[in-house]
Amino acid sequence: MKKVYVFAAQGVEEIECLTQVDLLRRAGLEVVVCAVGGDLKIRGSHDIVFEADALIEDVNLEDAAALVLPGGMPGTLNLAADATLAGALKAAEGSDTLICAICAAPRVPGLLGLLEGHTATCYPGNEEYLKGAVTTTNETEVSGQFVTSRGAGTAIAFALQIIAILLGEEQAQKIRTSIIYRA
Repeated sequence: MKKVYVFAAQGVEEIECLTQVDLLRRAGLEVVVCAVGGDLKIRGSHDIVFEADALIEDVNLEDAAALVLPGGMPGTLNLAADATLAGALKAAEGSDTLICAICAAPRVPGLLGLLEGHTATCYPGNEEYLKGAVTTTNETEVSGQFVTSRGAGTAIAFALQIIAILLGEEQAQKIRTSIIYRA
């Protein structure tokens, strides 16, 4: 089974995080919610508290089919400050591992220089952090191994894009239909 790691830091945007976990698991992917910052208990940007599956330092990220970074503030800043996550993203560069980021979180691979020469989208006002990327206002963008999306309102489209890449368009359509998401 393909393993997907979704990273959760204090102040994460709950919709962007938990929508990914929910829909990717519905599609049959093994999803591990990794806490960044040393505490399994995560308090989101809207005071929703949930528990991660593991601490980032306790998992082997080398077996990842995808690394997923939800946005939110200050969640994105907490992701960007984590050396273990930065190392994992750099190690995944150029591999077949998807690096997926939504809302403000594309700034994390952007600040690491990983988006150089790629097309990406993000929450308005974060474009300057996507160093060397061509930015758009599309709901989602796929460029090489990178999948980016704009924000909470595009969280379902983002998840379906990841599913389509990892499991095929037929599985993405099955999930789309099962949740009665627009055609």
